[in-house]
Amino acid sequence: MIYLEQVFDDNVHTLRGQAVHAEADRPGFELRRGLRIERALPLFSDRLGLVGKADTVEFEPDGTPYPVEYKHGSRHKAADIAACDDLQLAAQALCLEEMTGRRVPEGAIFYASSRRRRAVSVDDALRDRVARAAAEVRAMLAGERLPPPTDDTRRCRACSLRDRCQPEAVRQMASIDDGELFTADNDG
Repeated sequence: MIYLEQVFDDNVHTLRGQAVHAEADRPGFELRRGLRIERALPLFSDRLGLVGKADTVEFEPDGTPYPVEYKHGSRHKAADIAACDDLQLAAQALCLEEMTGRRVPEGAIFYASSRRRRAVSVDDALRDRVARAAAEVRAMLAGERLPPPTDDTRRCRACSLRDRCQPEAVRQMASIDDGELFTADNDG
């Protein structure tokens, strides 16, 4: 909806995310414990057609990049939401590989609420998921057609675009038999 319909709404979750990213989104670098830490590093992959920005990338002394993505929640997320975080991090890793010529075998998700990291192995299966997701998103954008709402009550509850997407209304419409749409009490 953000890219196809040019809409975005803030809610408490997006505002918390912005607060967590305030430091990470300020471009710059620092040296700490033998690491060069870049903040707000622009990323791209011509091969996958991706452009973005890493919250932070820690460069090891040998130049190997280690991306770190910041999230406002806690480390104990539902598996499907954590999988989305992993996909985002892996996309950053693939961009860094293309940009630096160095393999990125791992990165981390930093959860601000628990102030803990979760290491993410960037394995072949995750790399394949990134390539498939990038291709699917490009196809969706080229077709200028949104996918149907997911109606995932747990995830939709926190979404800032819930009122625009209206997953409950779509679910209700799908459950109504075509013959029931127009009744004697309905002027339609």
